[in-house]
Amino acid sequence: MPISRSTIGTVAVGGTLTVTLVALAYPSMLGVQNASTNQSRVIAGTQWGPLTEADRNFVVFVRSAGLWEGPSGQLAMEKGTTAAVREAGRHLVIGHAALDASCRRIAPELNITIPNEPTPQQQGFLEKFKSDTGRQFDSDLANILRVTHGSIFSTIAKIRATTENTLVRQLADQANDVVLDHIGMMEKTELVNFDQVNNMETNPPKLPAGQVTPPVPQPGAPVVALTVPSGLPTDGVPTGPTTAQSPSPTPTVG
Repeated sequence: MPISRSTIGTVAVGGTLTVTLVALAYPSMLGVQNASTNQSRVIAGTQWGPLTEADRNFVVFVRSAGLWEGPSGQLAMEKGTTAAVREAGRHLVIGHAALDASCRRIAPELNITIPNEPTPQQQGFLEKFKSDTGRQFDSDLANILRVTHGSIFSTIAKIRATTENTLVRQLADQANDVVLDHIGMMEKTELVNFDQVNNMETNPPKLPAGQVTPPVPQPGAPVVALTVPSGLPTDGVPTGPTTAQSPSPTPTVG
């Protein structure tokens, strides 16, 4: 059963990830008191290159996306009624665990606070998957995740093309590979309604910033880690070029 725009609006779904990077402004990060709409503004100088608001928000977004898409993948492996849906779930779990590991590693190096919970919008997606059953679950998962991954794909490319920060550039490389794989896996379910998905990506509903901003974690709270369940085979799942080790700092001139 294809998803409808009314359904999308009810759970705050619908391609709004195209504007998420503007909303993820975390004023508490890096001592910034007022969120700026200038995403190219440099907010910190680091040994890996300047860090802009867009760079910081990208790291936060990748982390936030994994916090709901990883669990969604686990639900797909448990509830999917077809082998293709269950396989898509395996790719989600493994791919986002890899991205999460990179986010958790580079965030402290760049002095970026990362969330422990997804946005209210993303939590709405996850709750819908939890309540769905049978073919409705399969259809909603394939279409909602095709919208969200398709919406962020162009943003990844923009970050990769413009960032001067080596760590953020590596994360964008990795996210590009993982997200493209996940787009393909949703399409392999043969449940994607491309007309509706394309409409939702190009005409996203307007949502309050609070719906697309993850809660700031409490000071000292342990960092939640996404992991691959023991025994789950990882063969054949692209996870992108890993960022297991920091690249050399960007050389300075002078």
